[in-house]
Amino acid sequence: MHNRSRLIAIAVAMFVITVMVIAMNHKSFFGGNLTTTDVPKTDTVATLSPVTLKALQEPTQPDDTDYRQYGIYRQSAPRAPQKTTTTTKLPLTLNKATHISLIGNNLLDRSQHFGYFESYVQQAHPEQQLTISNLAWSADTADLQPRPDNFADTIQHLTHEKADVIIASFGFNESFQGNAGLVKFKESLKAYISDLQTRQFNGTSGPQIVLLSPTANENTAHVLAATLNNDQLRTYSQAIQKIAVELNVGFVDLFTPTEKAMGNTTTDLTINGCHLNAVGYKLVGQLMFQSLCEMPLPKLSEAVRLTVVDKNKQFFRRFRPLNTFYYTGGRSKTYGYLDFLPAMRNFDLLVANRNQRIWDLAQGKNVAKIVDDSNLPPLPDTTQSRGANRWMSAEDELKSFIVDPRFDVNLFAGEEEFPDIAAPIQMRWDSQGRLWVSCSKTYPHVYPGNEPNDKLVILEDTDGDGKADKSTVFADDLHIPLSFEFGDGGVYVSEMPNLTFLKDTDGDGKADLRRIVLSGFGTEDSHHALHDFAWTPDGDLIFRESIFHHSQVETPYGPVRQQNSGWFRFQPRNQKLLSFGTYPSTNPWGVTFDDWGQHQASHPVYAAAFHALDPPYPNQNPRPAGLRAYSGVCGAEFVDFNTFPDELQGGFIKVRYKPTNRVEIHKWNETAFGYDEQYVGDLIFSKNLSFIPVDLRYGPRGAMYLCDWYNPVKGHAQYSLRDERRDRHSGRIWRITAKGKPLQDPPKIAEASIEQLLDIHKRPEYRYRYWAKRELRMQDSNAVKKSLDTWVHDLDPSDPRFRHHQIEAIWIYRNIGQTNPDLLRTLLKCEDHHARAAAVEQLRYWHPIIPDSIELLNQAANDSNSIVRMQAAIAASYIGSKEALTAMLDVADHPLGGHLAYAVASSLNSHTLRQHWEDSDNTFVQQLLRRASQAQNLQEPSVGAKQAQFDSQQNLQTVKIRCLPERMRFSVEQITATVGQPLKILFTNEDATDHNMVFVQPDALAEVGLAANEMARDPKNANSDFVPTSKKHLIIEASPMIGPTRKTRIHVFRFKAPDKPGVYPYVCTFPGHWVIMKGILVVGKTTAEAEELLAAQKPTIIQQWKMADFQTVVTNQDEATIMRGMDAFMKARCHQCHKVGGHGINLGPELADVSKRFKGLKLLEQIIEPSKDVNEKYRVQQLIMRDGRVLSGVIVKTTADQYHIVANLLLPTVIQKLSKKSVDEIIPARLSPMPQGLLDTLTANEIIDLVNFLEAGGFKLPEHLKKEHNH
Repeated sequence: MHNRSRLIAIAVAMFVITVMVIAMNHKSFFGGNLTTTDVPKTDTVATLSPVTLKALQEPTQPDDTDYRQYGIYRQSAPRAPQKTTTTTKLPLTLNKATHISLIGNNLLDRSQHFGYFESYVQQAHPEQQLTISNLAWSADTADLQPRPDNFADTIQHLTHEKADVIIASFGFNESFQGNAGLVKFKESLKAYISDLQTRQFNGTSGPQIVLLSPTANENTAHVLAATLNNDQLRTYSQAIQKIAVELNVGFVDLFTPTEKAMGNTTTDLTINGCHLNAVGYKLVGQLMFQSLCEMPLPKLSEAVRLTVVDKNKQFFRRFRPLNTFYYTGGRSKTYGYLDFLPAMRNFDLLVANRNQRIWDLAQGKNVAKIVDDSNLPPLPDTTQSRGANRWMSAEDELKSFIVDPRFDVNLFAGEEEFPDIAAPIQMRWDSQGRLWVSCSKTYPHVYPGNEPNDKLVILEDTDGDGKADKSTVFADDLHIPLSFEFGDGGVYVSEMPNLTFLKDTDGDGKADLRRIVLSGFGTEDSHHALHDFAWTPDGDLIFRESIFHHSQVETPYGPVRQQNSGWFRFQPRNQKLLSFGTYPSTNPWGVTFDDWGQHQASHPVYAAAFHALDPPYPNQNPRPAGLRAYSGVCGAEFVDFNTFPDELQGGFIKVRYKPTNRVEIHKWNETAFGYDEQYVGDLIFSKNLSFIPVDLRYGPRGAMYLCDWYNPVKGHAQYSLRDERRDRHSGRIWRITAKGKPLQDPPKIAEASIEQLLDIHKRPEYRYRYWAKRELRMQDSNAVKKSLDTWVHDLDPSDPRFRHHQIEAIWIYRNIGQTNPDLLRTLLKCEDHHARAAAVEQLRYWHPIIPDSIELLNQAANDSNSIVRMQAAIAASYIGSKEALTAMLDVADHPLGGHLAYAVASSLNSHTLRQHWEDSDNTFVQQLLRRASQAQNLQEPSVGAKQAQFDSQQNLQTVKIRCLPERMRFSVEQITATVGQPLKILFTNEDATDHNMVFVQPDALAEVGLAANEMARDPKNANSDFVPTSKKHLIIEASPMIGPTRKTRIHVFRFKAPDKPGVYPYVCTFPGHWVIMKGILVVGKTTAEAEELLAAQKPTIIQQWKMADFQTVVTNQDEATIMRGMDAFMKARCHQCHKVGGHGINLGPELADVSKRFKGLKLLEQIIEPSKDVNEKYRVQQLIMRDGRVLSGVIVKTTADQYHIVANLLLPTVIQKLSKKSVDEIIPARLSPMPQGLLDTLTANEIIDLVNFLEAGGFKLPEHLKKEHNH
């Protein structure tokens, strides 16, 4: 039976091979229709999967269980020893088995996809069995080569490759520094090459080294790269040649011949002015070969070239694998060993197999159509550290949904009927009303022998019954397409590390053009890689990456670098790429725009405030303190179709895939300094964690579609990348409709006239306008502008959305590369702040054609609306001039907080503006940065689902209470509520002293306060929150201490008011503060009862005493007077901060000492007006640090280079020493730490007795008073 099964398997495998061979020349073989514009289409090099070959032949190589030898890590990989410097003369000496390594920038990195140079070299040296490895990396320079965490550097990889020859390409990225950067470039390149010359990478001798000049740039229709760059490229090429001569290494001038070739305008050599296409790489390959080998150019073999490309692909997966953070980086310890190292061994074998095929082809040997990879050992089993979630059929999954009763849900498409949509990731609707879905069975990783075959699938509902009935595969050899978007007649697709463009050029519905547009994006985590493709309202393609990633992308305008998360803005028309909004964020999926173009996302939610250009690389902006941001949230869609309930209009729906799996309903609220969301409820909730919603989109008729990446295994860090339980077969698209709300007929978009497309922009539905703009971008821009000018002129000013229509026109102008400055000026000064904010945003791009743009920017910086001011601050970073900086600084003259504060700080720190103030004495900018930083620290922190649900209660009362600086008072001292009413209290402290807030039972204030005072006696409690545990039965709610010496300046209370009516004090229990820093929460059964209880509160103040009330102080120090004075001392709570004769707490001066300096009325004046003459020994100072921190305390000593401060008066012996250089400014507190009004509860006679008591130096307290008052 066993032999029979084996024979059947062999027969099936042979049949598969036969079919594959026959199909080799057929257009549809393995997506063979998918070629590159740059590469002539020929037979594909096919690879037979090891799974198929297993029936034919058992592995010939034994399993090697010691996999450590296959890892290459920065911390441990060897570095070639340094010996005598070697020199290089051309032609190169290429002996048998010579190892050639390519290093440098994108000129060589990108060449791996074409293979011309290696093909010529291999064919010219058929017997030498040369090995060529491509170690180049986009945007590398000699002195800047960012890499993933613990990823081995170039020296270590050259050592691993045993390089005999090194070919290096530098100079292109450096040239954008111009003449000012030339000296540094020459120094860094010379030092780098000199070091390489001394290294014995092969173990016996130094390498032969060849320097390549950059290629020339050419002008294209919208990118004048030659005009912009060639002068500097020529200068840098000449510098490289001089260095090569000086160091005695080889040099190849690519600039001169490519510049000459680019003079022929009939043939483009680049795709964007700087990145070579196939014709360009063929020319450069020939130039390199002829310069390095000085041999006749062999006739190119396409079979060799295709095999070289295939080999390069396998080597790249070994050299720069996906998920490097799990291979070399911080998450490698859990699964990195078995997930990666056995695969590295097998990739080495795949590369070796293809090298052998290259040599055989070069020698004219007959080779099989299929590359024989049967020598690959199977990968070992991985560990399973946790259980998987439950799998359900689509039918059962639907039953498990808890659906908002206002909605219906049905399955639009599932894997049972449409197996091609397995593992769906993102969805987009085209202009014909078809739903496109990107699907990846490859995710999360590419393993040896498993060629990626991910797809773009088109689903259609041809009969309109709400279910898909037709499926078409547009492309089927994609590489983990995390996101995609339509544009320029094709599709832009994420294929880490590349941004790829696909197009159907022959109308058969299949992609047959493939172009890598940009490369160099991070691959550290395939879940965090390039995603969230979306067109901005004004026509840019934005996308983003998440934490761990290091991206460095070459463009015609210079390299763009970013790390650890951020956004990119790409303008296909002119090929500009900008990076913005970088800060450490995790799993930031989901992006859309509201009606006025405000950018909404997940991490952060109000993303519009994060559009300032990035700080100088590799810096990032700080995490946004207190600004709402979520991990584990995906697609979002604003509700603007009337097919959804009226009460949801203007809000948005978003999907969450962790920690709970749901589709959420949110409100979108404009706040004092931006926008924020408010959780309302769940549209769909599922306890089945295999339900993983990852995208959300309105369809053309107003139904909402939900992409379900259904999988029992979720997560990178939680499971092995090779966990066999990962589901690569399931995938569902759900359709959501509102009950009682009929769907609508969509407007015609495909093949619509320009006028029809323009009129669609009057509609309220964002998606219709989105799709119409996409079509307009495909039209002739001059024709669109002509019609758009007329459309704008004919708009009705009485239309309620008149200003919005005008903003839509502004966006369309930019979509088509046109302008209308007059319309922009009108909107900058119009009455609607939404329109003004959107118009100010366009100053980022239109300022070169507007002579008074700086004046307009300054007007916006002084606008009455914070969002307009925010856009002005951000726009300044795009303009980038010193004048723009000066204009935007007027935002400091207005309230600053929340998102506005973050935007201001980010703009000031942008690489464009920072250069104008960083090295100057501009203390105003530094003060503004500190102010913005402090404002951010007072923002409400992000909330989880539980807190959001609490906040969604209908009768929620929200109260904001802050500590009034230097007044020891709460900003709100009375709150009224009904019994059981949910209360949300945002408590903030911007004071120089720490405070807390404690809610207590009626009449319990003194008891709790005194207990807190008692805590002060023990030095161990100096840094406590002063919430006495012995009185917890009297405490309802309590915050920790917040303030300058604590972790935060904000605390959010969420609790329900007591069920019993009454007056509940709240108080700061820091020792001594509770006497005056207090308020009351008045609770009644009804609001009216609460108001009555509040009115019934009688103040205990006898009189607010002033010095004018006392003409003299009669001195009387008999025993009776001293006793009465001591009673007054206790009644006025003086003992809580002062000692008299050793009694009390040492938070202020010893009052016996004070009475030695002051007598009679002067002593009384110190009590009634404590800030009139503050003892400098106890004056609190605010120290503004150069790093933005704000410290507070009493300066007890000053040396030549240090301040000694006591931050906590409870610990006078704990001294913090600060370097004077680290302190930017010292601001003395104007007021005494002692509060005013302490005598207002005393009579005039009691006050006179108190003064006599103090003059007498106190009196020994009786034992009963010690016990009663905790002395």
